[in-house]
Amino acid sequence: MALGIVGIFLPVLPTTPFLLLSAFCYLKSSKRVYDWLVNHKYFGEPIRNYMEHKAIKRNTKIGALIFLWVSLAVSAYFVDIWYVRIILAAVGIGVSIHILSMKTLNSKE
Repeated sequence: MALGIVGIFLPVLPTTPFLLLSAFCYLKSSKRVYDWLVNHKYFGEPIRNYMEHKAIKRNTKIGALIFLWVSLAVSAYFVDIWYVRIILAAVGIGVSIHILSMKTLNSKE
């Protein structure tokens, strides 16, 4: 779960997969902690959206893509090693494809 929280602030580290993994592990080990996680004020909604609809909200997609590419661009600007820039671009493309391939959840759902 700590990796999911850190992933909120680091663009290369995914948040939702780690929170989903945490939810799965807590489901198997502690019903109380699982209930706390899926009903959490900040973490619960994305977890429930993914578990119930296999989708994420449109504004979450847009925000994630903007934050991802701004962070990667700033990182690439400060790194003067060409292959690191290529790796950053490859990670950005891969994460963007993953985000865009997920279904978009309407705001009313």
